[in-house]
Amino acid sequence: MPPKTPSAFACTECGWTTGKWVGRCGECQAWGTVDAVGASSRSGRTSAAPVSTPAVPIAQVAATEAAAVGSGIPELDRVLGGGVVAGAVMLMAGEPGVGKSTLLLEVAARWARAGRRTLYVSGEESAAQVRLRAERTGALADELFLAAETDLGGLLTHIDAVKPSLLIVDSVQTIGSSAIEGVPGGVTQVREVAATVIGRAKAEGIATLLVGHVTKDGSVAGPRVLEHLVDVVLQFEGDRTSRLRLLRATKNRFGPVDEIGCFDLVDAGIVEVPDPTGLFVSRHESPVPGTCVTVTMEGRRPLLAEVQALAVAATTPSPRRSSSGLDSSRVAMLLAVLSKTGVSLGNQDVYTASVGGARLHEPSVDLAVALAVISAAGGSPLPGGLVAMGEVGLAGEVRPVRGLEARLREAARIGFTHAIVPRGTEDLGRVGLNVLRTGDLTAALRALP
Repeated sequence: MPPKTPSAFACTECGWTTGKWVGRCGECQAWGTVDAVGASSRSGRTSAAPVSTPAVPIAQVAATEAAAVGSGIPELDRVLGGGVVAGAVMLMAGEPGVGKSTLLLEVAARWARAGRRTLYVSGEESAAQVRLRAERTGALADELFLAAETDLGGLLTHIDAVKPSLLIVDSVQTIGSSAIEGVPGGVTQVREVAATVIGRAKAEGIATLLVGHVTKDGSVAGPRVLEHLVDVVLQFEGDRTSRLRLLRATKNRFGPVDEIGCFDLVDAGIVEVPDPTGLFVSRHESPVPGTCVTVTMEGRRPLLAEVQALAVAATTPSPRRSSSGLDSSRVAMLLAVLSKTGVSLGNQDVYTASVGGARLHEPSVDLAVALAVISAAGGSPLPGGLVAMGEVGLAGEVRPVRGLEARLREAARIGFTHAIVPRGTEDLGRVGLNVLRTGDLTAALRALP
Protein backbone atom coordinates (compact mmCIF):
# COMPACT_ATOMS: atom_id res chain seq x y z
CA MET A 1 0.00 0.00 0.00
CA PRO A 2 1.58 3.33 -1.01
CA PRO A 3 2.27 5.78 1.78
CA LYS A 4 -0.35 8.42 2.37
CA THR A 5 0.48 11.75 0.75
CA PRO A 6 0.59 14.48 3.41
CA SER A 7 -1.66 17.48 3.02
CA ALA A 8 -0.37 21.01 2.49
CA PHE A 9 -1.49 23.90 4.65
CA ALA A 10 -1.56 27.62 3.85
CA CYS A 11 -2.28 30.83 5.71
CA THR A 12 -5.49 32.51 4.55
CA GLU A 13 -4.02 35.96 5.29
CA CYS A 14 -0.59 35.94 3.61
CA GLY A 15 -0.38 32.64 1.69
CA TRP A 16 2.49 31.14 3.73
CA THR A 17 2.58 27.33 3.23
CA THR A 18 3.73 24.49 5.45
CA GLY A 19 3.66 20.71 5.41
CA LYS A 20 1.84 20.38 8.73
CA TRP A 21 -0.86 22.25 10.55
CA VAL A 22 0.19 24.94 13.02
CA GLY A 23 -1.91 27.30 15.09
CA ARG A 24 0.07 30.41 14.19
CA CYS A 25 1.31 31.54 10.79
CA GLY A 26 5.08 31.53 10.57
CA GLU A 27 5.19 34.67 8.38
CA CYS A 28 2.43 37.10 9.38
CA GLN A 29 2.10 35.68 12.93
CA ALA A 30 -1.71 35.54 12.71
CA TRP A 31 -3.50 32.95 14.87
CA GLY A 32 -6.00 30.43 13.51
CA THR A 33 -5.49 31.28 9.82
CA VAL A 34 -3.69 28.11 8.64
CA ASP A 35 -5.98 25.71 6.74
CA ALA A 36 -5.50 22.63 4.53
CA VAL A 37 -5.36 23.40 0.82
CA GLY A 38 -4.99 19.94 -0.69
CA ALA A 39 -2.54 17.09 -1.13
CA SER A 40 0.95 17.50 -2.47
CA SER A 41 1.90 15.73 -5.67
CA ARG A 42 4.88 13.36 -5.98
CA SER A 43 4.53 12.21 -9.56
CA GLY A 44 8.24 12.42 -10.28
CA ARG A 45 10.43 14.74 -12.31
CA THR A 46 9.05 16.97 -15.05
CA SER A 47 10.25 16.06 -18.53
CA ALA A 48 10.91 18.38 -21.45
CA ALA A 49 7.87 19.51 -23.42
CA PRO A 50 7.15 21.53 -26.61
CA VAL A 51 7.37 25.31 -26.26
CA SER A 52 4.80 27.84 -27.44
CA THR A 53 7.37 30.16 -29.06
CA PRO A 54 11.12 29.65 -29.54
CA ALA A 55 13.65 31.81 -27.71
CA VAL A 56 15.05 34.66 -29.82
CA PRO A 57 17.69 37.35 -29.21
CA ILE A 58 16.22 40.10 -27.06
CA ALA A 59 16.99 42.77 -29.68
CA GLN A 60 14.72 40.95 -32.16
CA VAL A 61 11.68 40.97 -29.88
CA ALA A 62 9.02 43.39 -31.16
CA ALA A 63 8.28 46.04 -28.53
CA THR A 64 5.23 47.45 -30.29
CA GLU A 65 2.92 44.95 -28.58
CA ALA A 66 3.87 46.41 -25.19
CA ALA A 67 3.25 50.04 -26.18
CA ALA A 68 1.17 52.00 -23.68
CA VAL A 69 -2.22 53.39 -24.71
CA GLY A 70 -3.76 56.38 -22.96
CA SER A 71 -6.62 55.47 -20.65
CA GLY A 72 -8.32 58.87 -21.05
CA ILE A 73 -7.37 59.86 -17.47
CA PRO A 74 -3.98 61.62 -17.49
CA GLU A 75 -3.48 61.26 -13.73
CA LEU A 76 -3.83 57.48 -14.04
CA ASP A 77 -1.52 57.42 -17.06
CA ARG A 78 1.08 59.37 -15.05
CA VAL A 79 1.12 56.65 -12.38
CA LEU A 80 1.17 53.80 -14.90
CA GLY A 81 4.12 55.30 -16.77
CA GLY A 82 2.32 56.49 -19.89
CA GLY A 83 -0.87 54.47 -20.15
CA VAL A 84 -2.35 50.98 -20.26
CA VAL A 85 -0.39 48.14 -21.87
CA ALA A 86 -2.26 45.42 -23.76
CA GLY A 87 -2.22 42.19 -21.78
CA ALA A 88 -1.09 43.92 -18.59
CA VAL A 89 -2.79 42.91 -15.35
CA MET A 90 -3.14 45.65 -12.73
CA LEU A 91 -4.28 45.23 -9.13
CA MET A 92 -5.86 48.21 -7.37
CA ALA A 93 -6.36 48.10 -3.61
CA GLY A 94 -7.74 50.60 -1.13
CA GLU A 95 -9.87 51.09 1.97
CA PRO A 96 -13.65 50.53 1.68
CA GLY A 97 -15.40 53.66 0.46
CA VAL A 98 -12.27 55.38 -0.81
CA GLY A 99 -13.62 55.45 -4.38
CA LYS A 100 -12.02 52.50 -6.18
CA SER A 101 -15.19 51.42 -7.98
CA THR A 102 -16.05 55.00 -8.91
CA LEU A 103 -12.61 55.59 -10.41
CA LEU A 104 -12.59 52.31 -12.36
CA LEU A 105 -16.08 52.94 -13.69
CA GLU A 106 -14.83 56.30 -15.01
CA VAL A 107 -11.82 54.55 -16.56
CA ALA A 108 -14.14 52.03 -18.22
CA ALA A 109 -16.39 54.77 -19.59
CA ARG A 110 -13.55 56.85 -21.06
CA TRP A 111 -11.95 53.75 -22.58
CA ALA A 112 -15.28 52.81 -24.17
CA ARG A 113 -15.91 56.33 -25.51
CA ALA A 114 -12.70 55.98 -27.52
CA GLY A 115 -14.36 53.13 -29.45
CA ARG A 116 -12.68 50.33 -27.50
CA ARG A 117 -14.84 47.57 -26.07
CA THR A 118 -14.84 47.33 -22.27
CA LEU A 119 -16.22 44.70 -19.90
CA TYR A 120 -16.95 45.64 -16.29
CA VAL A 121 -17.66 42.61 -14.09
CA SER A 122 -19.08 43.36 -10.65
CA GLY A 123 -19.05 40.70 -7.97
CA GLU A 124 -20.10 43.00 -5.13
CA GLU A 125 -23.02 44.94 -6.65
CA SER A 126 -25.89 44.08 -8.92
CA ALA A 127 -25.92 45.35 -12.47
CA ALA A 128 -28.72 47.77 -11.58
CA GLN A 129 -26.68 49.29 -8.74
CA VAL A 130 -23.70 49.86 -11.01
CA ARG A 131 -26.00 51.33 -13.67
CA LEU A 132 -27.36 53.88 -11.17
CA ARG A 133 -23.86 54.95 -10.16
CA ALA A 134 -22.80 55.22 -13.80
CA GLU A 135 -25.81 57.44 -14.53
CA ARG A 136 -25.00 59.68 -11.56
CA THR A 137 -21.35 60.08 -12.56
CA GLY A 138 -21.96 60.32 -16.31
CA ALA A 139 -20.15 57.07 -17.07
CA LEU A 140 -22.53 55.65 -19.68
CA ALA A 141 -21.06 54.55 -23.02
CA ASP A 142 -22.20 52.30 -25.86
CA GLU A 143 -19.06 50.14 -25.85
CA LEU A 144 -19.15 49.61 -22.07
CA PHE A 145 -20.59 46.18 -21.21
CA LEU A 146 -21.68 45.36 -17.67
CA ALA A 147 -22.14 41.99 -15.96
CA ALA A 148 -22.76 40.93 -12.37
CA GLU A 149 -20.95 37.63 -11.87
CA THR A 150 -19.32 35.73 -9.01
CA ASP A 151 -18.43 32.47 -10.79
CA LEU A 152 -15.09 32.11 -12.55
CA GLY A 153 -16.60 30.02 -15.34
CA GLY A 154 -19.27 32.65 -15.95
CA LEU A 155 -16.59 35.35 -16.04
CA LEU A 156 -14.71 33.48 -18.77
CA THR A 157 -17.94 33.07 -20.73
CA HIS A 158 -18.54 36.83 -20.58
CA ILE A 159 -15.00 37.43 -21.87
CA ASP A 160 -15.57 35.07 -24.80
CA ALA A 161 -18.89 36.72 -25.66
CA VAL A 162 -17.86 40.39 -25.36
CA LYS A 163 -14.19 40.10 -26.46
CA PRO A 164 -13.11 43.26 -24.62
CA SER A 165 -9.82 45.11 -24.88
CA LEU A 166 -10.18 46.22 -21.24
CA LEU A 167 -11.49 43.99 -18.45
CA ILE A 168 -12.34 45.26 -14.95
CA VAL A 169 -13.11 42.78 -12.18
CA ASP A 170 -14.55 44.26 -8.98
CA SER A 171 -13.36 42.48 -6.94
CA VAL A 172 -11.07 39.44 -7.27
CA GLN A 173 -11.99 38.24 -3.76
CA THR A 174 -15.65 37.85 -4.71
CA ILE A 175 -15.03 35.55 -7.68
CA GLY A 176 -14.91 31.80 -7.00
CA SER A 177 -14.59 28.55 -8.90
CA SER A 178 -16.81 25.56 -8.23
CA ALA A 179 -13.98 23.23 -9.28
CA ILE A 180 -11.74 24.38 -6.40
CA GLU A 181 -12.28 23.76 -2.70
CA GLY A 182 -12.74 26.69 -0.37
CA VAL A 183 -14.86 29.81 -0.25
CA PRO A 184 -14.34 32.90 -2.47
CA GLY A 185 -11.65 35.08 -0.97
CA GLY A 186 -9.67 32.16 0.43
CA VAL A 187 -6.07 31.50 -0.50
CA THR A 188 -6.81 28.65 -2.91
CA GLN A 189 -9.71 30.42 -4.61
CA VAL A 190 -7.92 33.76 -5.03
CA ARG A 191 -4.82 32.03 -6.43
CA GLU A 192 -6.91 30.04 -8.94
CA VAL A 193 -9.00 33.02 -10.02
CA ALA A 194 -5.98 35.27 -10.43
CA ALA A 195 -3.99 32.66 -12.36
CA THR A 196 -6.90 31.96 -14.73
CA VAL A 197 -7.69 35.63 -15.41
CA ILE A 198 -4.02 36.50 -15.87
CA GLY A 199 -3.54 33.58 -18.27
CA ARG A 200 -6.50 34.69 -20.37
CA ALA A 201 -5.34 38.33 -20.34
CA LYS A 202 -1.84 37.42 -21.52
CA ALA A 203 -3.07 35.01 -24.18
CA GLU A 204 -5.60 37.41 -25.73
CA GLY A 205 -3.90 40.76 -25.01
CA ILE A 206 -6.66 42.03 -22.72
CA ALA A 207 -5.66 44.85 -20.37
CA THR A 208 -7.09 43.85 -16.98
CA LEU A 209 -7.79 45.81 -13.80
CA LEU A 210 -8.49 43.78 -10.67
CA VAL A 211 -9.89 45.34 -7.50
CA GLY A 212 -8.42 43.91 -4.31
CA HIS A 213 -9.58 44.15 -0.72
CA VAL A 214 -7.20 45.30 2.01
CA THR A 215 -6.60 44.12 5.56
CA LYS A 216 -6.84 46.32 8.63
CA ASP A 217 -3.17 47.32 8.29
CA GLY A 218 -3.70 48.49 4.67
CA SER A 219 -1.98 45.61 2.82
CA VAL A 220 -3.67 43.66 0.02
CA ALA A 221 -5.81 40.86 1.40
CA GLY A 222 -5.25 37.27 0.29
CA PRO A 223 -2.08 35.42 -0.64
CA ARG A 224 1.06 37.47 -1.23
CA VAL A 225 1.53 35.59 -4.49
CA LEU A 226 -1.29 37.71 -5.94
CA GLU A 227 0.96 40.79 -5.92
CA HIS A 228 3.78 38.80 -7.50
CA LEU A 229 1.60 37.55 -10.35
CA VAL A 230 0.25 40.91 -11.53
CA ASP A 231 2.25 43.51 -13.48
CA VAL A 232 1.16 46.60 -11.54
CA VAL A 233 0.02 47.08 -7.95
CA LEU A 234 -1.83 50.34 -7.27
CA GLN A 235 -2.80 51.80 -3.90
CA PHE A 236 -5.74 54.21 -3.77
CA GLU A 237 -5.46 56.27 -0.61
CA GLY A 238 -7.49 58.97 1.05
CA ASP A 239 -8.72 60.27 4.38
CA ARG A 240 -12.44 59.96 5.01
CA THR A 241 -12.49 63.57 6.24
CA SER A 242 -10.82 64.87 3.07
CA ARG A 243 -11.96 64.85 -0.56
CA LEU A 244 -8.43 64.39 -1.91
CA ARG A 245 -7.50 60.90 -3.12
CA LEU A 246 -3.97 59.80 -4.03
CA LEU A 247 -3.16 56.95 -6.42
CA ARG A 248 0.33 55.50 -6.22
CA ALA A 249 2.06 52.42 -7.61
CA THR A 250 3.92 50.07 -5.26
CA LYS A 251 4.92 47.81 -8.16
CA ASN A 252 5.11 48.71 -11.85
CA ARG A 253 6.77 46.64 -14.56
CA PHE A 254 6.14 49.33 -17.18
CA GLY A 255 7.12 52.55 -15.43
CA PRO A 256 8.28 54.27 -12.25
CA VAL A 257 6.90 53.68 -8.76
CA ASP A 258 7.54 57.21 -7.50
CA GLU A 259 4.70 58.99 -9.31
CA ILE A 260 1.31 59.82 -7.80
CA GLY A 261 -2.04 60.76 -9.24
CA CYS A 262 -4.37 63.21 -7.48
CA PHE A 263 -8.16 62.99 -7.59
CA ASP A 264 -11.03 64.84 -5.96
CA LEU A 265 -14.09 62.92 -4.77
CA VAL A 266 -17.14 65.07 -5.54
CA ASP A 267 -20.89 64.49 -5.63
CA ALA A 268 -20.82 63.81 -9.37
CA GLY A 269 -18.06 61.19 -9.08
CA ILE A 270 -14.32 61.56 -9.12
CA VAL A 271 -12.33 64.17 -11.02
CA GLU A 272 -8.63 64.71 -11.63
CA VAL A 273 -6.64 67.33 -9.73
CA PRO A 274 -3.63 68.20 -11.92
CA ASP A 275 -2.54 70.99 -9.52
CA PRO A 276 -3.43 70.03 -5.92
CA THR A 277 -1.19 72.63 -4.23
CA GLY A 278 -4.04 74.96 -3.32
CA LEU A 279 -5.75 72.25 -1.27
CA PHE A 280 -3.01 72.29 1.38
CA VAL A 281 -2.30 76.02 1.69
CA SER A 282 -4.71 78.45 3.36
CA ARG A 283 -5.05 82.05 2.25
CA HIS A 284 -4.45 84.85 4.78
CA GLU A 285 -4.94 88.56 4.12
CA SER A 286 -1.91 89.25 6.31
CA PRO A 287 0.77 87.03 7.96
CA VAL A 288 -0.55 85.05 10.94
CA PRO A 289 1.60 83.83 13.88
CA GLY A 290 2.17 80.07 13.97
CA THR A 291 2.01 79.33 10.24
CA CYS A 292 4.77 78.28 7.86
CA VAL A 293 4.65 76.87 4.33
CA THR A 294 6.86 74.01 3.18
CA VAL A 295 7.23 71.91 0.03
CA THR A 296 6.94 68.15 0.33
CA MET A 297 7.60 65.51 -2.33
CA GLU A 298 4.89 62.99 -3.18
CA GLY A 299 6.78 60.68 -5.50
CA ARG A 300 8.26 63.00 -8.14
CA ARG A 301 5.63 65.69 -7.61
CA PRO A 302 6.39 68.66 -5.32
CA LEU A 303 3.38 69.83 -3.29
CA LEU A 304 3.13 72.96 -1.16
CA ALA A 305 1.69 72.37 2.28
CA GLU A 306 1.09 74.65 5.24
CA VAL A 307 2.00 73.77 8.81
CA GLN A 308 0.20 75.50 11.68
CA ALA A 309 1.11 75.66 15.36
CA LEU A 310 -0.64 77.03 18.44
CA ALA A 311 1.03 77.62 21.82
CA VAL A 312 -1.15 78.56 24.82
CA ALA A 313 -0.59 78.66 28.56
CA ALA A 314 -0.99 75.21 30.10
CA THR A 315 -3.84 74.70 32.54
CA THR A 316 -2.51 71.42 33.93
CA PRO A 317 0.82 70.46 35.51
CA SER A 318 1.65 68.39 32.40
CA PRO A 319 1.51 70.55 29.23
CA ARG A 320 -0.36 68.94 26.37
CA ARG A 321 1.21 68.05 23.02
CA SER A 322 -1.14 67.26 20.11
CA SER A 323 -0.50 66.74 16.38
CA SER A 324 -2.78 66.27 13.37
CA GLY A 325 -1.41 65.26 9.98
CA LEU A 326 2.17 65.20 11.33
CA ASP A 327 4.32 62.50 12.88
CA SER A 328 3.66 63.00 16.60
CA SER A 329 6.93 61.39 17.69
CA ARG A 330 8.90 63.63 15.33
CA VAL A 331 7.05 66.73 16.56
CA ALA A 332 7.89 65.75 20.15
CA MET A 333 11.56 65.49 19.15
CA LEU A 334 11.44 68.94 17.53
CA LEU A 335 9.89 70.46 20.67
CA ALA A 336 12.71 68.97 22.74
CA VAL A 337 15.30 70.41 20.33
CA LEU A 338 13.63 73.84 20.50
CA SER A 339 13.64 73.75 24.30
CA LYS A 340 17.35 72.91 24.22
CA THR A 341 18.04 75.88 21.95
CA GLY A 342 16.33 78.35 24.32
CA VAL A 343 12.66 78.38 23.21
CA SER A 344 10.55 78.18 26.38
CA LEU A 345 7.74 75.66 25.95
CA GLY A 346 7.67 73.96 29.36
CA ASN A 347 4.54 75.78 30.58
CA GLN A 348 2.65 75.86 27.28
CA ASP A 349 0.28 73.50 25.49
CA VAL A 350 1.50 73.04 21.90
CA TYR A 351 -0.80 72.01 19.06
CA THR A 352 0.50 71.35 15.54
CA ALA A 353 -1.44 70.47 12.40
CA SER A 354 -1.32 70.41 8.62
CA VAL A 355 -3.85 72.23 6.44
CA GLY A 356 -6.37 70.45 4.24
CA GLY A 357 -5.92 66.97 5.73
CA ALA A 358 -2.42 66.51 4.25
CA ARG A 359 -0.26 63.85 5.89
CA LEU A 360 3.26 65.21 6.23
CA HIS A 361 5.65 62.52 7.42
CA GLU A 362 8.68 63.52 5.36
CA PRO A 363 11.69 64.78 7.40
CA SER A 364 11.91 67.83 5.11
CA VAL A 365 8.97 69.45 6.96
CA ASP A 366 10.96 69.61 10.23
CA LEU A 367 12.23 73.16 9.66
CA ALA A 368 8.74 74.46 8.81
CA VAL A 369 7.28 72.85 11.95
CA ALA A 370 10.04 74.33 14.12
CA LEU A 371 9.58 77.82 12.66
CA ALA A 372 5.81 77.61 13.06
CA VAL A 373 6.18 76.65 16.75
CA ILE A 374 8.70 79.46 17.33
CA SER A 375 6.33 81.92 15.66
CA ALA A 376 3.38 80.71 17.74
CA ALA A 377 5.33 80.80 21.00
CA GLY A 378 6.60 84.33 20.36
CA GLY A 379 3.36 85.64 18.89
CA SER A 380 5.16 87.13 15.88
CA PRO A 381 4.26 86.03 12.35
CA LEU A 382 6.83 84.85 9.84
CA PRO A 383 7.38 87.06 6.78
CA GLY A 384 4.95 86.63 3.92
CA GLY A 385 6.07 84.78 0.81
CA LEU A 386 8.39 82.48 2.78
CA VAL A 387 8.80 78.72 2.46
CA ALA A 388 11.10 76.56 4.60
CA MET A 389 12.36 73.03 4.13
CA GLY A 390 15.02 70.96 5.84
CA GLU A 391 15.51 68.06 8.23
CA VAL A 392 16.35 69.03 11.82
CA GLY A 393 18.73 66.85 13.83
CA LEU A 394 18.91 66.35 17.59
CA ALA A 395 21.75 68.87 17.84
CA GLY A 396 19.65 71.53 16.12
CA GLU A 397 21.47 71.24 12.78
CA VAL A 398 19.52 71.56 9.53
CA ARG A 399 20.27 68.77 7.05
CA PRO A 400 19.81 68.71 3.25
CA VAL A 401 16.75 67.14 1.60
CA ARG A 402 16.27 65.50 -1.79
CA GLY A 403 14.78 67.23 -4.82
CA LEU A 404 15.44 70.71 -3.46
CA GLU A 405 15.56 72.43 -6.85
CA ALA A 406 12.18 70.99 -7.90
CA ARG A 407 10.67 72.10 -4.59
CA LEU A 408 11.95 75.66 -4.99
CA ARG A 409 10.73 75.93 -8.57
CA GLU A 410 7.26 74.85 -7.47
CA ALA A 411 7.26 77.46 -4.69
CA ALA A 412 8.35 80.15 -7.15
CA ARG A 413 5.58 79.11 -9.57
CA ILE A 414 2.95 79.62 -6.88
CA GLY A 415 4.31 83.08 -6.06
CA PHE A 416 6.60 82.70 -3.04
CA THR A 417 9.62 85.01 -2.93
CA HIS A 418 11.94 83.69 -0.17
CA ALA A 419 13.06 80.22 0.90
CA ILE A 420 15.12 78.97 3.85
CA VAL A 421 17.05 75.82 2.91
CA PRO A 422 19.88 73.78 4.48
CA ARG A 423 23.44 74.92 4.03
CA GLY A 424 25.73 72.83 1.85
CA THR A 425 23.14 72.09 -0.83
CA GLU A 426 24.11 71.87 -4.48
CA ASP A 427 24.11 74.77 -6.90
CA LEU A 428 20.42 75.39 -7.48
CA GLY A 429 20.74 77.61 -10.54
CA ARG A 430 17.97 80.10 -11.28
CA VAL A 431 14.96 78.93 -9.29
CA GLY A 432 13.06 82.23 -9.30
CA LEU A 433 13.21 83.20 -5.61
CA ASN A 434 15.65 84.44 -2.97
CA VAL A 435 17.33 81.42 -1.31
CA LEU A 436 18.65 81.77 2.26
CA ARG A 437 20.90 78.93 3.47
CA THR A 438 21.18 77.96 7.12
CA GLY A 439 23.11 75.39 9.13
CA ASP A 440 21.04 75.28 12.33
CA LEU A 441 17.83 76.58 13.87
CA THR A 442 19.45 79.61 15.47
CA ALA A 443 20.93 80.67 12.14
CA ALA A 444 17.54 80.08 10.49
CA LEU A 445 15.94 82.64 12.81
CA ARG A 446 18.67 85.16 12.07
CA ALA A 447 18.28 84.57 8.33
CA LEU A 448 14.58 85.48 8.30
CA PRO A 449 14.00 88.41 5.91
